[in-house]
Order: sequence, then C-alpha cells, then structure tokens
Amino acid sequence: MRKPAVVVSLACLATLGGVGFAFAGTTASSPAPVAIRISNDDGELASVPLPGNSFSVSYRNSIYGTLAEERYTVSSDGTYVLEQIAADQLAVLEEYYAVPGVPSPAGTSDRRAWVVEPDPARPATFEKLSLAATDLGERTLHVPGAPPLELWNLVEDSNPFVVLHLEETP
Repeated sequence: MRKPAVVVSLACLATLGGVGFAFAGTTASSPAPVAIRISNDDGELASVPLPGNSFSVSYRNSIYGTLAEERYTVSSDGTYVLEQIAADQLAVLEEYYAVPGVPSPAGTSDRRAWVVEPDPARPATFEKLSLAATDLGERTLHVPGAPPLELWNLVEDSNPFVVLHLEETP
C-alpha cells in the first residue's frame, strides 16, 4: 500500500512576494519560482517550494549512527552543487567521507557540530539526486522557511528510494 502523497506549501511565500530563482532563459528581473520535486516509480510524492538557492538533506549514517547533512546550492542553469558536508560526529567527515579539507566546528546556530567543504577540484553537480529513503537512514529534506520533510515517510519499505530534482513552478 502506497503512503499518501504530500505537498508542502509555504503560505509565507505569497506574503514575501514569492522569492524565486532564475533558470536559464529567464531574467533576473522576472525569476521563475522553483520547487524541489520528490518522486519515485510511483510518481510525484511531494513538492516543496524553494524560496532561495539552497537546501540540504540530512540522514542517519548507517556506520556511525549519528546525523550527517549534505548542503546544496542551486546554480542558474537549474543544477545543484554539493557545497558543504556537516555531521554530528567528526569521524563521519574524516573517515566516512574522507574529505580532503580539515573539518571545523560548526557555528552555534548550525544543526550539526562539524562542517567541511568538499573537494573544489571535483565538484559534485546534480540535475537529479536518487536517495535511499529508509526508516534506518531517516533522510530528511531541509528547505529554509519550511518544516523538515521526512523523506522515508513518503515511501514504502519495499521500494525505499526517492529522486530529488528542481522544477519551475507556474
């Protein structure tokens, strides 16, 4: 049995004037609103308006059992780039990710304890991101101004994956 589709809307977007994002082909004076669309083989599972140019996905690391987070910045061509990795446990960054840089303590308002920039010589750029959305991993989408969206609650255990991609919204 498929779990019901969820659509997250931000009423404050209308109040704030619908901050948008300019895909190629639009102008800075008239940006096209963008949403993160979450889907799988069953179709669209959720859509979250993206009021700025960043979002993140957190998860429980299966080896260390602590939370980690991948933070993305949206480019003007509609792709998104991994800009920062954060974790509650330093070993997740140093051993699991084997990042080339030295992690540093996160700021006091950060959700995680440690942060690091990925290798700038090898940027991770995506048009679509396929993720395992298991109950164990607890993958959660974080969009500024929206409540966290628990991706694992959108799928059945027999088919626990989702695909994230950006789409212009009307």
